[in-house]
Amino acid sequence: SEPRSKCWLLAVLSQVLKRQTPFPIVLLPQFGGYWIEGTNHELPSSPETDQLSSPSSKLKLETNIIAKLYRKHFMGKEHFNYYTIDSALGHLVFSLKYDIIGDQEHLRLLLRTKFRTYHDVIPISCLTEFPNVVQMAKLVCEEVNVDRFFPVLYPKASRLVVAFDEHVISNNFKFGVIYQKFGQTSEEELFTNTEESPAFVEFLELLGDKVELQDFKGFRGGLDVAHGQTGTESVYCNFRSKEIMFHVTTKLPYTEGDTQQLQRKRHVGNDIVAIVFQDHNTPFVPDMIASNFLHAYMVVQVENSCSDNTLYKVSVTARDDVPFFGPPLPDPAIFQKGPEFQEFLLTKLINAEYACYKAEKFAKLEVRPAVSAAHHCVQCVLSSEEGKLELGSGGWGRVIRSRSQSMDAMGLSSKKHSSVSTSHSGSFTHKIPLTNGIKSPLPLPSPGVNTRIAE
Repeated sequence: SEPRSKCWLLAVLSQVLKRQTPFPIVLLPQFGGYWIEGTNHELPSSPETDQLSSPSSKLKLETNIIAKLYRKHFMGKEHFNYYTIDSALGHLVFSLKYDIIGDQEHLRLLLRTKFRTYHDVIPISCLTEFPNVVQMAKLVCEEVNVDRFFPVLYPKASRLVVAFDEHVISNNFKFGVIYQKFGQTSEEELFTNTEESPAFVEFLELLGDKVELQDFKGFRGGLDVAHGQTGTESVYCNFRSKEIMFHVTTKLPYTEGDTQQLQRKRHVGNDIVAIVFQDHNTPFVPDMIASNFLHAYMVVQVENSCSDNTLYKVSVTARDDVPFFGPPLPDPAIFQKGPEFQEFLLTKLINAEYACYKAEKFAKLEVRPAVSAAHHCVQCVLSSEEGKLELGSGGWGRVIRSRSQSMDAMGLSSKKHSSVSTSHSGSFTHKIPLTNGIKSPLPLPSPGVNTRIAE
């Protein structure tokens, strides 16, 4: 239980603090649940600049590769988009494209469900018979259980699809910054700090710029920029075209008589990654702070603060279901103050957040009713274009009926075709033969009908 865990924590920390220094920067909780990186902080006998590892000049920022696949491989190239509703998987949006990789013909398939996005590239030579659209969808997700897919015929559909795919990509980040003084071993103590030591001020200057919140025009990270209800200033950074707002505990409003300091915890406790800054040697235990959202901490301890030889010892700890994220800490995990350390720190923070999204709690949140929003976008465009369809929960069905009637009028819903037109470029059309006996639940476009979704 939580009270017992707190008692254990206080007992262990009190014992640790009675030992001879230096203490470990991070202590893992009694019952586990966290991993740690960076445990060696032994200073060289005479620490000179060239004796400490320097981060590489170009540190890699993680990104959501799946979210960019449509723009990279489909947008502006001839392909087909389809949609349907699966009783278990919900709304499905399916993109397929004929591709040549090397000298081999492939099918590139991209299927979006409310749970996740599936992507695969399948050599046509591996197929004993050419699949129809439903069979192609099953190639990337066996759970698909539908009778047919409907083609998206709206010529600007690609813009809507790419907008949906990339809605998960953000250039805005917010991170907590928690100041831990010597001997502080509880959440209440961490959140009641109001004064900033010179060492902490020096570190905040390394993180970013101090900004006035009143009328601030950049990314505000949920802070109040109109009425001053979240303090008067904060720390902000623009890093590689990404905006970062820091929730610094000492700059958030302090409420007299509130032992939990809910005003501060409301912001920091809802961040996913936080920095813990120590200007003295006191261990940090990740479950000191009760939060459903905080999944990773970068703990930074200063040596020789406010000098020409300011050093920062770093440990990283994260919940067990958060995968490891780079860039890796050097050995020993010690940095000299400077722009190289700032770049390392900011890169590590951003990569930490992306890694945390893969943890169980956030993977569940990724169950995306937003796929319905993608359909709704298409519905909105169609309704505004045709002037007939009303918006609302039943609108998409009317789009389906309307488009099915249009297909009937073109003779597409009853004709069988012996080939799929999959033009690889504007001047080349490749015919892929269909195996006899395979019935397509979806009338495939005939060469004479322009249903390309190329822009």
